[in-house]
Amino acid sequence: MTETLSPAALHPRPQLRRTRWIDLCGTWAFAFDDDECGLVERWFDQAEPFDRNILVPFPPESEKSGVHETGFHRVVWYRREIRIDEADRKDRLLLHFGAVDYKASVWVNGRMAMEHEGGQTPFFADIGPLLIPGEAQVIVVRAEDEPRDLQQPRGKQYWEEQPGYIWYHRTTGIWQPVWLEPVPKVAIAELRWTPDVDRFGVGMVLRLDRRPPDGWRLRVRLSGDRPERTLLDDTYLLSGRETRRDLLLDINDAAIRRRRTLLWAPEHPNLIEATIELIDDKGAVVDRIESYFGLRRIEARDGRFIINGIPIFLRLVLAQNYWPDSLLAAPDAEALKREVELAQALGFNGIRIHQKIEDPRFLYWCDRLGMLVWSEAANAYVYSDRAADMLAREWMEAVRRDYSHPSIITWVPLNESWGVPDLDRSAQQRDFVRALYHLTKALDPTRPVIGNDGWQHAVGDVFGVHDYAPTGDMLRERYADRETIARTFRDVRPHHHPLLGEDIEIEDEPIVISEFGGLGFVPQATEDWFGYGQFASADELLARYEELVDALLSSTALAGFCYTQLTDTAQETNGLLTVDREPKFDMERLRAITSRPSKAVPSEILDALIKQEVERRRRERGQE
Repeated sequence: MTETLSPAALHPRPQLRRTRWIDLCGTWAFAFDDDECGLVERWFDQAEPFDRNILVPFPPESEKSGVHETGFHRVVWYRREIRIDEADRKDRLLLHFGAVDYKASVWVNGRMAMEHEGGQTPFFADIGPLLIPGEAQVIVVRAEDEPRDLQQPRGKQYWEEQPGYIWYHRTTGIWQPVWLEPVPKVAIAELRWTPDVDRFGVGMVLRLDRRPPDGWRLRVRLSGDRPERTLLDDTYLLSGRETRRDLLLDINDAAIRRRRTLLWAPEHPNLIEATIELIDDKGAVVDRIESYFGLRRIEARDGRFIINGIPIFLRLVLAQNYWPDSLLAAPDAEALKREVELAQALGFNGIRIHQKIEDPRFLYWCDRLGMLVWSEAANAYVYSDRAADMLAREWMEAVRRDYSHPSIITWVPLNESWGVPDLDRSAQQRDFVRALYHLTKALDPTRPVIGNDGWQHAVGDVFGVHDYAPTGDMLRERYADRETIARTFRDVRPHHHPLLGEDIEIEDEPIVISEFGGLGFVPQATEDWFGYGQFASADELLARYEELVDALLSSTALAGFCYTQLTDTAQETNGLLTVDREPKFDMERLRAITSRPSKAVPSEILDALIKQEVERRRRERGQE
């Protein structure tokens, strides 16, 4: 039986949720607009052009949408009629879109409600003034997505009709949840949490969508692992739209001694629940939201990643998060949880979400289950002032949306010089990489940022290296210690790409092999595959995986690795799991390999020895 998911796991925005929201996913009317005549003919005010149905939020290229049309369709339209309860339109009604690829225009009852550009980030508008009393309300969406525009941020979406090499099916239109949310005239619009481990507190920034009347207050209640365990219950007088407070948790000496019950880390992912109420001058609750945060500190220093003062070796797996029937969209909320659980079952403590801004419900499960996340932008493929503008705007929206998720420990705006292919020769492109880095740090100074992961390092807090060396011996020769790594960066240049930009030296930044492996296992001979080496049997591939992982774990200088990849995706058969999320190997054996201690973090070796001794004594007691 499928486990019933909590309200937080199902809500499209888990860190700012109200009890009342109306899910608009499901069947919508749909139409292609290949002649691009819809605007002139006012399709936003008609029902006749919509000649088929689609299941939202699945893109029309996917089987699960019911359309399954993979050809080039630059413009698509959606239409849905809904009835709205009178109670839900008393004050204001927000219409939310999780993500629409790439440019969206939305009408309600024939009148423009909003426009948004950016295929990976959310947007909303108050549609209350556009509603018609006593009638069905009509929502129409026009999505414009140029399939061959290489300046447009697109991630792994291919510009050709069928997937090829390392690129997959395109995603057009709505691909994340759509929902309605009744809110009061003055409502909480944005919430940001910044943990302060040293003081056992959190910085809170809360923004209202308009200025509150005089005398209004804000009540904040924080609780620990049990709802009845109150850590803070404070009320503040509001003086404007924005409230900033440093909240120190109400803890006693015993709680301080039991830090693990409060701090967030992969091995103990404790979340602190928050309830926030907006209270008017008569004492009535006007608005109420629920949220959460994790109390943790991330540092990249002394050549290591450090969480709450404790070094950790990153065991990441690269996740494309595409599904065979639904493509970029998850098939359901349960699948998002399952993806995290599978990565953990294989021994990984983190996920690098590749070229995609993932659904917030996925990040919720990383927060809840203790999975570290490298968050990465979907990149363009060529450079221009227009491409730079589009990526920067979308990336700022993504960082702002996901700032409060404790699982995110690294921001990655660019991958392998995608969109900036001439870093060696172009000062303009180097300036763009540096600008993205500093922009990200300005928005979030609490996390490490990698300006350009994998290849030329122009600026960043971490050195990310992509190296698909085929043998463990080659990896040992390149990354055994800081001295050999310096030589590799200077002379070897994996995949022939320079790793250090001008005037860049390796100092104390952590070094992570952020892509390696990519081993392909194809049980039956086929030409339709991609990987970095094809193996005929699971045992042969697992032996090579062990060889590569052991080589990286034997390094005294590396801070972590990221294996390519979690699942087979389209023609890429280099996953540890099949495209249907079935394991290719014995999961316990693979987990044991992945979890072996690293020489770069001596405490891991000590922990492993202690565990071995405990197990030995248990066996002896069992024999007695």
